[in-house]
Amino acid sequence: MSTLQELFLKGRSLLKDLSNPDLEAKLLLFECTSIQEKQFYSFPENNVSRDEERRFYKLVSKRLMGTPLAYITGVKEFWSIPFAISPGILIPRPETELIVEKVLELSSGENETIVDIGTGCGNIAVSLAKELPQARIVATDTAMEALRLAKLNASRQKISNIIFARGSLFSALPRLCLEGKCDFIVSNPPYVSEEEWAKLDIEIRNHEPKSALVAGKSGLEVINKLIQGAPPYLKPGGCLLVEIGIGQRDKVLSFFDSGAVWKKVNFFKDLNGISRVAMGET
Repeated sequence: MSTLQELFLKGRSLLKDLSNPDLEAKLLLFECTSIQEKQFYSFPENNVSRDEERRFYKLVSKRLMGTPLAYITGVKEFWSIPFAISPGILIPRPETELIVEKVLELSSGENETIVDIGTGCGNIAVSLAKELPQARIVATDTAMEALRLAKLNASRQKISNIIFARGSLFSALPRLCLEGKCDFIVSNPPYVSEEEWAKLDIEIRNHEPKSALVAGKSGLEVINKLIQGAPPYLKPGGCLLVEIGIGQRDKVLSFFDSGAVWKKVNFFKDLNGISRVAMGET
């Protein structure tokens, strides 16, 4: 029978080729034993049951075969909130927090209407709802499983100011009578090209949903539809904020350059200096 410390060290050794074996071994250990970090450091000599040990090695094996950690533990942190995640739903990325950050900078904090297109697990919508309790937030997605998960995450955070609606792009908005009423429309859409998809890590290609990552041949197809389709739903002075990929800035700028619809266009860089969020203001 192994102790917590012994099992952690064995896991760390097995996961040594990953980028952060210490963290991953700990999280898998916590998943198997239901202990918290404080208990691990306070009582490392505590024994682990045979069943817990077997489950630990099973999860380590899944991780070594490329299953993303978030799908194994069922949790991914975003905006300091633990989000429930399930296979088939895109795993939130840290760079997407830039959308939340910019909306909060621009928000008046009043009774604004914010629409999140393609909400996935609800990471953007729930984060904004928690920060802006006076806002009315609408979260849409085409997948029922995504909406189920987003509702679960909202419920766990005791969020009550989100309306969930099924639909592709803007198709759910007319029935909610949102023409000309949105202060913000936000989205982390698919923006990977078919060529880029073939070069992504096998961990992503074998496990994450291609439809949530790949937009088409160029990778810009959905972004273009968002830019062309958003103006009828935005108030004067309303903003569209869309996450974009590496090297897409100039092409995305050309999509905004369509007459007098967009009064202002800005791009915001992530921590790596990459233009990551495009913003158009009507």
